[in-house]
Amino acid sequence: MSLETYVDTLGPGDIFRDWLVEVIGDRAHDLRGKVRVYKITPSSHNVFRYEFERCSYSAVAKFYAEPTGQLRDYNPVQSLEREYMMLQRAEKIIDIPPLLGMRRRFNCVLLTEYVRGEPLYKYIKKEKRLFDRLTAVAHTLRRLHDQTRTDYRKEYEFIHFHRLLDQLNLDRSRREMYNYLLGDWWHSSLLDVDRGCMIHNDANPVNYLFNSDKLYALDFESAWDHAHPVHDLGIVTAELKNYFGWKKGDPSRAEPYIGHFLWQYSRTEDDFRRITRALPFFMSLGLLRMARLRLGREHKSYIFRESAACLNSVGRLN
Repeated sequence: MSLETYVDTLGPGDIFRDWLVEVIGDRAHDLRGKVRVYKITPSSHNVFRYEFERCSYSAVAKFYAEPTGQLRDYNPVQSLEREYMMLQRAEKIIDIPPLLGMRRRFNCVLLTEYVRGEPLYKYIKKEKRLFDRLTAVAHTLRRLHDQTRTDYRKEYEFIHFHRLLDQLNLDRSRREMYNYLLGDWWHSSLLDVDRGCMIHNDANPVNYLFNSDKLYALDFESAWDHAHPVHDLGIVTAELKNYFGWKKGDPSRAEPYIGHFLWQYSRTEDDFRRITRALPFFMSLGLLRMARLRLGREHKSYIFRESAACLNSVGRLN
């Protein structure tokens, strides 16, 4: 979950505050006076919320030239422009926080409007209206995937998976096991589809925000084209599996939610069957994403065990 910490107050005459006023323009009724600054953590870059005291309007700024995560060898200008382009495409299809602008001069900053709401993760924890919330996420992802059709490049999915494994620094035997299982998936037809699409690629529960009944998708930094549509579904279902399986000790509690989510995404029964056959590959990927976090040894062992079990299903599904 994200946290906010007050760090500063900017007054009139501050060059960055004055740029905010210029960009926001008529979106707020009174932008005079001071701006309170709150740092949002955790994040792969420095991210701040800027709140105008006189009208309580807020904007969120992500600074691409100020990385805070492990990945630091990248071009911040290209990364900024890439996410800006992805957001411009996405906002024509689904609801995202309104895009305000970008500026290379200010450490490659991307500026969006701040949207208040509750993340999907809170609904998972409380199991309150969770079926309804998963329906909204499923329909949002379906719209995004259907309206961003591209050619499909299967090799991208495997490059992405192997890159993730590289980040985990696995021992030799475990890495060889994953390599072998991925080889079986590569040679099967389970991941073959006619068309690819743009995927969110960070479809974890903190990046889906509900303001009343309106759903906003956040953070398109990792979005990419030519992908398998089930990729995003695998991330969501892996989060459900991990939460109920590890934190609640009862993986069977995740099954009704996963089934409902996939059914709401599907158009037909055949569509549902194709999705469920490809899902274990991407659920394994989703689980392994969590292994990059600071988890305890037992939790990581659970993650590796469940992710391997997902990949092992290739023989039964073929």
